[in-house]
Amino acid sequence: MSKQKYYVVWKGNSPGIYTSWEKCQGEIKNIRGSLFKSFGNIEEARRAFEMGYDEYMKNSIPVDVLDGPELNSISVDAASSGNPGLMEYQGVDTETKEVLFKMGPYNNATNNIGEFLALVHGIAILEKGLKKKIIYSDSITAMSWVRKKRCQTKLIRSKENEEVFILVDRAILWLKENKYSAIIKKWETKNWGEIPADFGRK
Repeated sequence: MSKQKYYVVWKGNSPGIYTSWEKCQGEIKNIRGSLFKSFGNIEEARRAFEMGYDEYMKNSIPVDVLDGPELNSISVDAASSGNPGLMEYQGVDTETKEVLFKMGPYNNATNNIGEFLALVHGIAILEKGLKKKIIYSDSITAMSWVRKKRCQTKLIRSKENEEVFILVDRAILWLKENKYSAIIKKWETKNWGEIPADFGRK
């Protein structure tokens, strides 16, 4: 029995993810400059589609995941006690585990918001002249929000979490007003273990 494949169509009649080559062909037929690729699992296909063709190709060129992460980098992560609940986030040197920044805890916030803030905070630090250009996150959601320059949380803003929403507003404004050269990469937990910035609460 052949293994199920998933076909991502970035540019076609109806961009999306398809489960058969026949359906994929139907979407790219007669489309000049169509963009598509097959994947062996749905998670990777979803990640690639969400990232977009250019971003995916840029981030799929680096070192094979089996060779391990680039140590001359920083890693970020967040943790929350309850979701929403008390949330904190941090960034560390990937190789030495030295904590570069640690923020929180903040009331009534989510882990996704923490991951987003950690990623923007880390990018900003890299842009200030840290001699590293790669930043790792294990959150596809946070990476997506950074690319879109918006926080798509469903959490309701309130007096209790106003502090963290002010940080979110600042992060979005920073992304909109600044260009950055930092390269965001997905931390491959399955192959590399927990991200160095992990809070160890699992």
